[in-house]
Amino acid sequence: MNSDITPQKIALFGQTLPQLKKIVVGLGLPQYIATQIADWLYKKSISDIDQMSNLSKEVRAKLKNDFVFGKVDYINTQASVDGTKKYLFPTQKGYYIETAMIPDDERHTVCVSTQMGCKMNCLFCATGKQGWQGNLSSGEILNQFKHIPEFDKMTNIVYMGMGEPLDNIDAVLDSIEILTSDYGFAWSPKRITISTVGVIPAMKRFLNESQAHLAVSLHSPFDEERKNIMPVQNAYPLSDVLALLKTYDFTKQRRVSFEYIVFHGLNDTMKHADELSRILNGIKCRVNLIRFHSIPDVELKTTNEEQLLAFQTRLKQKGIFTTIRASRGQDIDAACGLLSTKALLSKT
Repeated sequence: MNSDITPQKIALFGQTLPQLKKIVVGLGLPQYIATQIADWLYKKSISDIDQMSNLSKEVRAKLKNDFVFGKVDYINTQASVDGTKKYLFPTQKGYYIETAMIPDDERHTVCVSTQMGCKMNCLFCATGKQGWQGNLSSGEILNQFKHIPEFDKMTNIVYMGMGEPLDNIDAVLDSIEILTSDYGFAWSPKRITISTVGVIPAMKRFLNESQAHLAVSLHSPFDEERKNIMPVQNAYPLSDVLALLKTYDFTKQRRVSFEYIVFHGLNDTMKHADELSRILNGIKCRVNLIRFHSIPDVELKTTNEEQLLAFQTRLKQKGIFTTIRASRGQDIDAACGLLSTKALLSKT
């Protein structure tokens, strides 16, 4: 394996085609070379500028003077009994991120991180407990997708790993452009889902500048209750988030879903289900119910299976398409809310 992390040099991997054009023009090179570089970055299986064989030695030398390819290999992997795998990647800033690969028959989903840690500090999430160490670049986001062994099997990508994706909106949008553009990976946006706690200004940009699916972390339909577990409610109230979503059309190919971790004795009553159905009225959506996965120093508990099924039934009776998400990779801390490199941080 090789990794070419060089803090002094900029990675080409993760640059959009317009950005590559600026780079080559800045080097005094013809603009068409940018398309050739993009082809090597996203269509071919290479890991070094010298392997770009249709570029002259002089062009490659100019590129290598200021840039690196940008491939970064994972440094550790864990495998779950259910087939889920978790990869540990280093970052240019000297920290680490985790990436989950979730197989499900013919479907293979990669769950990528967008930040080192997270600012949002949701009570139930291990990532937030480690604080925030910085944003990932577009290349570092895409590297988790391109440079795992299962890359050729991937059918879906979800931005649901470490960090709040819309708190790193520029890099996230650049990565989506590369994923969906003909010069990049040429994926349909229907294969991509971005998660958010509801960062409204960035959510507007995401909805206007991409066609990928959106998943909103909701977790309680009541304001004060949501504030207690999700501090973002103070800055961006759920009512404002929903008001914005009601101005967009989700009746066609684009989908919006709501993530709802079901906690015992906190948000699992029929009162909650009824209020949830009320506030979601007018939005064509689905609700994904998620079991809580315990993290240290947090007293929350997941609801029991009987109550979980009753909650789902109530929402369905109210006309809301509702699923219960299977917990995957829990034995390797790869399930929802468990990704964290806090232990590594304590050693640095």
